[in-house]
Amino acid sequence: MNSKNDPSAGSSVQQPVVHASTKVRRVSQTWEVVENSLGLVIVLVLLIALFSFQTAHFFSPTTFQAIANEIPTAIFIAIGMTFVLIIGGIDLSVGSVLALGAGVLGVAIVQWHWPLWAAICLCVSTGALCGLLNGFLTIRFRLPSFIVTLGLMEAARGSTYLVTNSQTMYIGSAVEAIDNVTIFGLSLPFLVAILFAIIAQFVLTGSVFGRYAIALGTNEEAVRLSGIDTRPIKLAVFTLSGALAAFGGVSYCAQLSSADPNAGSGFELAAIAAVVIGGTSLMGGRGSVINSLFGVLVIAVLETGLAQIGAQESAKRMVTGVVIIIAVIVDFYRTRRAEAKSRTVR
Repeated sequence: MNSKNDPSAGSSVQQPVVHASTKVRRVSQTWEVVENSLGLVIVLVLLIALFSFQTAHFFSPTTFQAIANEIPTAIFIAIGMTFVLIIGGIDLSVGSVLALGAGVLGVAIVQWHWPLWAAICLCVSTGALCGLLNGFLTIRFRLPSFIVTLGLMEAARGSTYLVTNSQTMYIGSAVEAIDNVTIFGLSLPFLVAILFAIIAQFVLTGSVFGRYAIALGTNEEAVRLSGIDTRPIKLAVFTLSGALAAFGGVSYCAQLSSADPNAGSGFELAAIAAVVIGGTSLMGGRGSVINSLFGVLVIAVLETGLAQIGAQESAKRMVTGVVIIIAVIVDFYRTRRAEAKSRTVR
């Protein structure tokens, strides 16, 4: 038989090449995640060392426990934001969705006398519906997610004012119990947030959904031409972001023992900052949930350290803003380097 006419002859040569290229790309992506993690760990160590020299009270188990127990809300939101940025989108509504979920939680417990578990389910369902609406509008009308989520940010905040009658609603012991459960000084919301981050990282790196999400952010048109329907992926990611924002609302209520209609203001920018500091690209196609967790820790340590050395609020915001700008610049050059490596592999 003539090998020129045998299709299996060509495929037998091409298949190892394709597998080798895929393997090289996966090793490169894995090494990039590890490299970013090491860099963030070094930054954390340097920040801790700096503030420890500045004040004797910083380097202590009490400070570290306080930092850990303050950041569960930020972790929940950062997990969802990581997936949204990876697919090339953005979600500006997470802060308002957090407040709406918290408001619904408060009403369900205080006014309707629901048990805690049922109120939490309603809260998370409310957040998921908001995320579902974001995804639906983005997909159905082919609108930029920036515009859609900006609109829902205002709509959700207005809905929160209606639900809470524009007043802070004290919930009390019914929700305090969540934050009072501790293991080695670490609160239950923090431990749950860490568990969610680990699960999300496995989903991102070890599942078909995660690979499709990364591919979608890298080149949506190529994914579509390969026969993959991108709409369910986008819908799922935005729904996940809304649900996690509502989980953040539960954590927020547990910390304050109340539902504040102004809760979550500015959280969307803080989440984007943490995720970008963690190495997730604003252009999509690259990111890591674990590194986003490190990004949250960097911002938390920075803010706590500045507070302990007596920095004014204006100085704290200026320093945090500079860190964000540096992270964006680093992301720009990291993206260029990744593109250069990709061309080299090809």
